[in-house]
Amino acid sequence: MIDWFSILIYIWLIIGIFFNLLAGVGLLRFPDVYTRLHAGTKCTTFGSIFLCLAVIFSGLNIWFNGNDNGSVLVIHTAAALVAILITNPTGAHAIARAAHRSGVKPAMAVVDDLDKKSVKKTTKKGGKK
Repeated sequence: MIDWFSILIYIWLIIGIFFNLLAGVGLLRFPDVYTRLHAGTKCTTFGSIFLCLAVIFSGLNIWFNGNDNGSVLVIHTAAALVAILITNPTGAHAIARAAHRSGVKPAMAVVDDLDKKSVKKTTKKGGKK
């Protein structure tokens, strides 16, 4: 009989590894800090979600088969997933903000909406000065 639970765990592992490898390729190939941050955080967060899901379901499988150590694995992995989901975007935002404040320009950007020189001043009614 096919164990669908194990097949699902292996599928999640493959998806998680794929996205983490994709993040590594993005870090090597993208031209500037902003696009590298995009690859490094979006892909690793998505990949980590799938890897943690695989570990959580593996721990549930161990727990349902009578070993109490599976519950510890599930709790620790869920806590690590919450930490990853909070710290990855926050760290990327802090790095991007620091890069912009230190004067690092995007490689091929046409418009920089955060550049103070290009922002047009408006009056309270919305008309241009």
